[in-house]
Amino acid sequence: MTGSSRQRQSVVRTEPSVPKSAMIAVRDLTKSIGTQEILRGVDLDVLKGETLVIIGRSGGGKSVLLKHLVGLMLPDAGEIWIEGQNIIGLSERKLAEIRRKVGILFQGGALFDSMTVEENIAFPLREAGERDPKVIREQVNEMLDVIELDGQQDKMPVNLSGGMKKRVGLARSIIRRPHCVLYDEPTAGLDPVVSDSINRLIRRLQERYHVTSIVVTHDMKSAFHIADHIAYLHEGRIYFHGTQADLERSTDPLIQDFLLGRSEGIP
Repeated sequence: MTGSSRQRQSVVRTEPSVPKSAMIAVRDLTKSIGTQEILRGVDLDVLKGETLVIIGRSGGGKSVLLKHLVGLMLPDAGEIWIEGQNIIGLSERKLAEIRRKVGILFQGGALFDSMTVEENIAFPLREAGERDPKVIREQVNEMLDVIELDGQQDKMPVNLSGGMKKRVGLARSIIRRPHCVLYDEPTAGLDPVVSDSINRLIRRLQERYHVTSIVVTHDMKSAFHIADHIAYLHEGRIYFHGTQADLERSTDPLIQDFLLGRSEGIP
């Protein structure tokens, strides 16, 4: 067999496994931290424009998986395809281009304490080189309207509630119109009413900007409210992937134990 034939076969084995409709495709992703295996061969497709919710037990690797999707962590093996490009092994310059397509909302909002709401939201624009105050103000005001925090431009993070911090963090993550937004426990620590408002905001962003959303959560009420599909990460692999109806119909003991919060038989 010639070298060119081997090269063509290599391409055929890799690219066709990624559906054209996928915004993100993960293939056989593995990651160990110290002696602990966190991800043990994750395979996952996230379709363009959908909201995928990832559930699973605490410490099961959900946040670790999320960080891999934007290159904040490097896997031991496997591939991550974003809009048809494998990001594993890319230079920091190339990764920066990918990160412009993917926004991320961290658990606490991760706001800069020394900046006002307006300055926090505008930060990605200024980092990208935007210097026109009028352009920045208009885009910040649009984001404030989207997250329903009009008139809060001058507040400092210390004066914001937990839900408001999440909203400002979300506005900052979407101000440059990413194709995909990653949410790490967006309703953690919030009361049910504020959690519901965050869930509605996630749905509204999907409808308004047609973004793909990946949401890591323990909150099953939130999962059922926002998800097009749900993936259950168990022991480092995707144990289940389907719709809410598929999940609720499942008679699998592992899934039933998780949904009902039963700890029987769990070490």
